[in-house]
Amino acid sequence: MAKLDYPASVRNGEAILAALQRLGVAGDVLEVACGSGQHAVRFASGLPGVRWLPTSRDPDERASVDAYVAEASLDNVLPAVALDVCVGPWPQGPFDAVFCANMIHIAPWEAALGLLAGAARVLSVDGVLVLYGPFAFGGRLEPESNRAFDASLRSRDPLWGVRDLGEVEVAAAAVGLRLDAVEAMPANNHLVTFRRASK
Repeated sequence: MAKLDYPASVRNGEAILAALQRLGVAGDVLEVACGSGQHAVRFASGLPGVRWLPTSRDPDERASVDAYVAEASLDNVLPAVALDVCVGPWPQGPFDAVFCANMIHIAPWEAALGLLAGAARVLSVDGVLVLYGPFAFGGRLEPESNRAFDASLRSRDPLWGVRDLGEVEVAAAAVGLRLDAVEAMPANNHLVTFRRASK
């Protein structure tokens, strides 16, 4: 199986890695919708204290991840496993972090709900859910390039589209996760973290 090449993963990898390092991400990390595997290799290389488990519902992506990992000779990335966030089953936790980049806007809203509910089940008590991608804020999507991207997504599938962070926050709260931090990232993206709500 040939390795897949997702240019966005190369472009944003360094910025995301730096943010994960600032967050102190360590231990067992579950990556949801792992894509090509370029992220998994970059982050596992730059976060030697992690054991990274990539997942995807796409068998070609899972094969690509494993090919990248083999080429990089990494021993802290586990073989990729199948996961559809809407139907499961999810890997056995607990995980110290769940990471997901660029999925919830290129999928129906049900996928975002499935991601939040699944993460709430498998995260450790002090675990963190990390989302990366474009978001709208208070019903406003800025700048124009993000509005054009949203229109393009919805033209491909009316169930897709850039999500409003307020709606994501409400859905997260319903499963016991609270919004912890929002960090602006390059190219009009954001890194958003959620943690367990205090009882």
